[in-house]
Amino acid sequence: MSGTSPLENIKHLGRYIFVRRVVTLLCVLASALLQTYVIQAFVNPANLLSGGFTGIALLIDRVTSLVGVSFPTSLGVLALNAPVALFCWRSISKRFVIFSMIQVALLSLFLRIFSFQPILGETLLNVIFGGVLNGIAIAIALKSGASTAGTDFIALYVSNKTGKTIWPYVFAGNCCVLGIFGAIFGWEHAAYSIVFQFISTKAIDGFYHRYNRSTLIITTKRPKEVADIYTATFHHGASIIDGTGAYSGEPVGIIHAVLSSYEVGDAIKTIRSVDPRAVINVLKTDDFAGNFHRAGVDEPLPSEVPSTPDDDPVLEIAQHIRAGADLAKTPRKPWMRPRD
Repeated sequence: MSGTSPLENIKHLGRYIFVRRVVTLLCVLASALLQTYVIQAFVNPANLLSGGFTGIALLIDRVTSLVGVSFPTSLGVLALNAPVALFCWRSISKRFVIFSMIQVALLSLFLRIFSFQPILGETLLNVIFGGVLNGIAIAIALKSGASTAGTDFIALYVSNKTGKTIWPYVFAGNCCVLGIFGAIFGWEHAAYSIVFQFISTKAIDGFYHRYNRSTLIITTKRPKEVADIYTATFHHGASIIDGTGAYSGEPVGIIHAVLSSYEVGDAIKTIRSVDPRAVINVLKTDDFAGNFHRAGVDEPLPSEVPSTPDDDPVLEIAQHIRAGADLAKTPRKPWMRPRD
């Protein structure tokens, strides 16, 4: 891999399933830790209510505490997410559900073992910084091929069925929960919590673009070659229109293609590798109707990577290690045993 960029090296390592799973696990760990920090350092000191099932668990904890009963947030998070995880087990991806529940389990564990202290005294500052960090925590899990479960499961289930994002509807659902919170604990904290949720939702939209669409208008003198490598790499369809260059008067091909926004950078690089002089216009696509290929939601890399090759040297090392372990477990014949 000498002479290649760090990004290309990372994508090369991404061919290994083990590497991709380690990346997801590390991101899930970071997401749970950051979410724990947000709850303890921003949400609780400002008497806010976070969104999703975590917010519902916090609400249950605070309501039960009014009558002298303790129902810890850590337990409520697990109890609320388990049924939704079972419902989405076949609808999304088993691996995605497993890693998402690992994130929930880690969050529950971290809420018990850590005790982060608040760093800001102003409620408004807690709302702003806490909302941004909470959105980043959720986006980290989503971009790694997992989620923070709960409403994330529901949002991704609907998005997989329709191809559209429903984060605004998730925000509306959170506002309903906050209405209950405000009726019991006061509308000032509920209002601050709504702002917290709005900032968090905007942060997610800003960092997670999986369901956003973009349109590429490509003008090239090598349309067939560009279209072939584009469709083979990204598995999206494209249309080729014959045209004439206004300046040169020479025949050109105009390729019209729709792809996910997070694939645009890779697509431009791929097109440029075939025709460095291609003119590429990127347009935002507000809506799209028709068949559209979607990469697996449980993969952390921005584009699909080829399967691990059978003759890969890393696999050969793993096979040698496995063969050595199997040999060590094989019972030895009497004449093979070492003498005392």
